[in-house]
Amino acid sequence: MKTIFSKQIIGSNRPWYIIDAKGQNLGRLATKLARVLSGRDRVDFTQHVDNGAYIVVTNVADIAVTGTKESVKMYRSHSQYLGGLKETNLANMRKKNPAHILRHAVLGMLPKNRLQANMIERLKLVPTDTHQYEAQKPQALSL
Repeated sequence: MKTIFSKQIIGSNRPWYIIDAKGQNLGRLATKLARVLSGRDRVDFTQHVDNGAYIVVTNVADIAVTGTKESVKMYRSHSQYLGGLKETNLANMRKKNPAHILRHAVLGMLPKNRLQANMIERLKLVPTDTHQYEAQKPQALSL
C-alpha cells in the first residue's frame, strides 16, 4: 500500500466557520475548536500539514464554566523579575479580557510545534454578537 499525504491548503481556499459561544462549556468548546483549527475533522488529515479552517467565535464573554471555577481557576503570568508573578482569577479575567479565557484553553489543546502559531492566528474571538468577518461568508458550525 502507498501512503498518501495531503497538500497544504493555500490562501483563501480554507473554509470559514462561525460559532456562538453563549452558554457553552469552556472545555468542551475548546476541544472542538482545536480539532477544526488543526484540521483533524477533515478526511485528508495529515499531521505535519496545516489544513485547518478559520473560526469566528462570537459571544466569548458569555462562555460558561461549571463549579467554582469563577473564583478558583487562576491565570498566571511572570515578568521574569524576582517577585514578578501575577495571578488573576477567571472572574477578573472575564472583565479584563474575555477573549483570553477561550484563547488560553484552545492554545493548550493545539500541538506544540511550528504549526501552532498559524493555527491560533486563524481563531477570531469576538466578545459580542457583531463581528467584522461578514465578507468571508462564514458558515454556521454545529458542535
